[in-house]
Amino acid sequence: MPFVRIDAHGGGTDDDRLDALGRAVHDALVEALGIPPDDRFQVLTAHDAARGTLRYDDYPGVRRDAGIVFVAITLRAGRTTWQKAALYGRIAQLAEEYAGTDPRNVFVTLTENTSADWSLGNGLAQYVGSGSC
Repeated sequence: MPFVRIDAHGGGTDDDRLDALGRAVHDALVEALGIPPDDRFQVLTAHDAARGTLRYDDYPGVRRDAGIVFVAITLRAGRTTWQKAALYGRIAQLAEEYAGTDPRNVFVTLTENTSADWSLGNGLAQYVGSGSC
């Protein structure tokens, strides 16, 4: 049950590009982590490059530009380091393939939590026992 936020910056950021980036991240999650194909919860946000609403530098020696894309994924803990590395690589590959985003501009973070940290609707904790605490 990942929750994904994608913030895209730069020229060409429009609904089609955002959708392509969302598909890239979702397909990578399905392939690399075995997420069910219908488990897609995303917030996609475009930022005006002229106003400079996203900040970035070249740390650690990665030359980014106005095509920067920030991908923040929250998911339940339990993936190996290898699975996470495979996910990062696949997201960068698919972002380039689907949206034309240079892999050096794909910045990904994962935040893990526990089953009790999710409510998928109706005010219930569906992953915890009977669904309520």
